[in-house]
Amino acid sequence: MDEAGQGASDGARGILAPVRFGRALQVVLIALIVVSAIRYLLRHGEGENAIAVMAGAAVLVGAAVLQGVVPRRGAWPAVWTLVVCALWAVLTLIAPSFAWCAVPLAFGVLQILPFWPATAVIATMTAVVIAAELRLAALFDPTLVAGPIGIAFATIVAYRALDREARARQQLVDELTATQADLSAAQHRAGALAERARLSREIHDSVGQDLSSINLLLQASEQGWERRPDVARAQVRSAAGTARSALEEVRRVVRDLAPGELEGAAGSLPAALARVVEEASGRGVDVQFASHGTATEVPLPVASAIIRTVRGALANVTEHARATRAVVSLTAQPDELRLDIRDDGVGFDARPAAMRARAAQRRASGRGQGIRGMAERIAQLGGELQVESAPGEGTTVTLVFPRSADGADGSRMEDGSGVAEGAPVEGRSRTEDGSGADPQKETR
Repeated sequence: MDEAGQGASDGARGILAPVRFGRALQVVLIALIVVSAIRYLLRHGEGENAIAVMAGAAVLVGAAVLQGVVPRRGAWPAVWTLVVCALWAVLTLIAPSFAWCAVPLAFGVLQILPFWPATAVIATMTAVVIAAELRLAALFDPTLVAGPIGIAFATIVAYRALDREARARQQLVDELTATQADLSAAQHRAGALAERARLSREIHDSVGQDLSSINLLLQASEQGWERRPDVARAQVRSAAGTARSALEEVRRVVRDLAPGELEGAAGSLPAALARVVEEASGRGVDVQFASHGTATEVPLPVASAIIRTVRGALANVTEHARATRAVVSLTAQPDELRLDIRDDGVGFDARPAAMRARAAQRRASGRGQGIRGMAERIAQLGGELQVESAPGEGTTVTLVFPRSADGADGSRMEDGSGVAEGAPVEGRSRTEDGSGADPQKETR
């Protein structure tokens, strides 16, 4: 479809469609109706048509006022606009003083209807004005025909020019928004690639070299085991020492990937969570932390996932949930480790359909995975994430990791491994998006 055939729904994206423009047209139309009615009374007095004209003007004003409350969906705006135009046409044929009301009406028609139907309506309105003027003229006056036609043509041309400019500006804004999103994604990818390159260099320069040394030492010890056993044993001991060094290096790399809150916490997850809560409390929300039981020997991957989830949830609480209070509670039980984040904010619709719609909007806007990414990360560690919320009832985010004293049932948590990568998240999480606030505005 070409530009001329675009409907009002397309034109609504331009600068002519905002509510302020529609209100301005409404005010101008009402003012012209009132002025035209006063002019009619001044010129014709209280004649036989005065009552009908005043009643028609009152009805037209009422229709113009009520147009602001007409539903904007479906065919209602178009039908209401045509009804107003019909009332104006009848009134103009009786009293040509109302002909000037055609200008704001024409803009309204162009704004609501597709271009060619709007042009047909404006042509009909022009014919009504010409007929009303010629009916009162004693002699034929060409200006009474050329004037309305020229004004109608100028109105259409002006609207088309403004609409084209509006569309061009909107297209430019859309392109700039898309470019900004692409730039952000490119920067993110560049950062990820740089981090991968750094880790690759770290592993190659440390662990890789150590493994090469171990291989050479073991080969040398194997070749000289019979002839020079003392030297071979020394080489094996040296290889063992190099292996220990490589293990320490691997642990150092893993520690570098852990959240900063875990540094210096002596492996204490409650201490790390307390620091996260203390930081969030300085943002205008009263955040409290409570720990029940003893959360000892929590694997680093699990602790890192918990810290990152709490940090993201509290960021949403402080920035979007409009909450005054939040509580983070860590409960260590013999069979599971449980973390709850509750707030008294505005909440949101946590039904699956609403969550899927929000998740689709996040993917379309390039704002990341949100709670779905959190749920997948936690599921890979053998845990479960749940989000419960309703409008006006706050939000609760719950993390549960199974654990076992004998390791029979909780081996996934004890060794930090999880379910196979790519395992489905559906069923593990009650929602696909959202945490601590409206997930459409989530910051993660």
